[in-house]
Amino acid sequence: MADEIIVDIHRMTLNEIPRFEIYETGSQIRRSSKSVKSNIVEGFGRRQSKKEFLMFLRYAIASNDETLDHLETLFRVGSLKNRDIYEYLQKKITELGKMLYGFFKAVEKTHRI
Repeated sequence: MADEIIVDIHRMTLNEIPRFEIYETGSQIRRSSKSVKSNIVEGFGRRQSKKEFLMFLRYAIASNDETLDHLETLFRVGSLKNRDIYEYLQKKITELGKMLYGFFKAVEKTHRI
């Protein structure tokens, strides 16, 4: 799902917001959405250490929250005018946040290394 959001965010920033935003908030939201996936992958790569695995999952959750914040800002200031796209992305990012939190709790509870 994190990968799907990266693609959706990328397309939204190229097609739905003003040109000046592509290099401002558009750049920030693209980076934060990519950071979610990168931190999941890096955490999994360090899964031999439960503490490190959890640390990277925390980073993924924080980056997901940041992505949602950038999306809300774009919509509130009127740079993203398409309500359907906003609501679609908002729902997807929120759902990913819940999934990440559940994954974090599962690793915290059951990971043995």
